[in-house]
Amino acid sequence: MKGRRIALKISQTKLAEAVGVRFQQVQKYESGANRVSASRLLLIAETLGVPISYFFQGLDSANASHDETGAELTRSTAPMNALSDARVSEILALVETLPTEQQMAVLAFLRTLSKTSEPV
Repeated sequence: MKGRRIALKISQTKLAEAVGVRFQQVQKYESGANRVSASRLLLIAETLGVPISYFFQGLDSANASHDETGAELTRSTAPMNALSDARVSEILALVETLPTEQQMAVLAFLRTLSKTSEPV
């Protein structure tokens, strides 16, 4: 939610007004401190111009392993869709606000950083 909001250059206050809550509530939604109801999530999706499924990208319960009782054992080992990661979305949104020259500098920096970083 936060990444999309930033990409659209919408403040927490404006988003809050559009969906009928206070900006503090939007802060809590974005941090994960509070859950978002289905009806509120639909309003947020409409305000941000995305389908509600946007907030569920990368989730695939069909790939989870279960024991004989049906309890989930482990998460899927498939790599998570990077665009569904809130951190990646925020990075992309912030980079989009930069002039092209600075975007290229950030890209060069990330390429250098990824070559010197050890795999996790």
